[in-house]
Amino acid sequence: LKFMASSSHDAQSIKPATKPVACIVLGMAGSGKTTLMQALNAYLHKQRAPYYLINLDPAVLDTPFGANIDIRDTVNYREVMKQYSLGPNGAILTSLNLFATRFEEVVELVETRASSAELKYVLLDTPGQIEIFTWSASGSIISESLASTFPTVIVYVVDTPRSSNAVTFMSNMLYACSILYKAKLPLLLVFNKTDVQRHDFAVEWMSDLSAFQAALQAEKSYMGSLATSMALMLEEFYATLTVVGVSARTGEGLAHFFDALDAAAAEYGKTYAVELERKKEAAAKAEAARQAQQAARFQTDRLQAAGATVAIDGNTHSAPHAGEDGEESEGEGEGK
Repeated sequence: LKFMASSSHDAQSIKPATKPVACIVLGMAGSGKTTLMQALNAYLHKQRAPYYLINLDPAVLDTPFGANIDIRDTVNYREVMKQYSLGPNGAILTSLNLFATRFEEVVELVETRASSAELKYVLLDTPGQIEIFTWSASGSIISESLASTFPTVIVYVVDTPRSSNAVTFMSNMLYACSILYKAKLPLLLVFNKTDVQRHDFAVEWMSDLSAFQAALQAEKSYMGSLATSMALMLEEFYATLTVVGVSARTGEGLAHFFDALDAAAAEYGKTYAVELERKKEAAAKAEAARQAQQAARFQTDRLQAAGATVAIDGNTHSAPHAGEDGEESEGEGEGK
């Protein structure tokens, strides 16, 4: 467990990078994602660090930050709901799907902006319904498009006061674990609302299994024993996590947040980017093999059409020449 307790992040420490760090902010409804985005916007503006903000929530009425790219400028959420006879969640998902079909244009726009302004960060706010982004095809398209172009980090925002219950805490950790293994990108765990309740208890539970088991003693239902078993399984998951406590309302911990974000981006370059390159090479080889197989089949079809003898699956086949069947029939008729 890596706990960011100190920071050297200030205006002088923000150095232009060759590529900006893409930060996808996820979290349960009410965890404070949009408020955190507002705080990050204010902090980076104060530090005079070049950044880009993208809003991916089509149903939000108003954002407390000025988004450089807003899904609402491309897709009308209410028109989608009316035109396709959808409910609120279905309309959000459909709007995100429509936007994902043109997301390569967003990536190109960010690349152009990054080359001219030397962007440091690209921050993306996601819909409040977390499952719409994490478990949809459009969410995968957006995250993979970003990860193939920029160092990309998933930020999972946790509501600290609500997670003070041991079972709720375990539910959040399981969701964070599922996001990590689905996205296959560095994950930064952010405990928000530390001005209401400190996140020290969460750090202790993640580093000391006995302390978490003691907290579960109050839970007498089957959920308590289930959470204990899950905690044993998640010990290895905790060991790779970076944890930061912030308050989006007061701005406390934001410097630590950007230190952790930079560290996660460096981890992307060492591990995730290498794996991504390996997948690209494997996909290129598979495509080359497919094209070679198609070319061989096309050549075989041409030879067969010309009446040549070709080898297919190790067996020799000869296409009959025109007139052979007719001559044979005629000879048999004369013999008779």
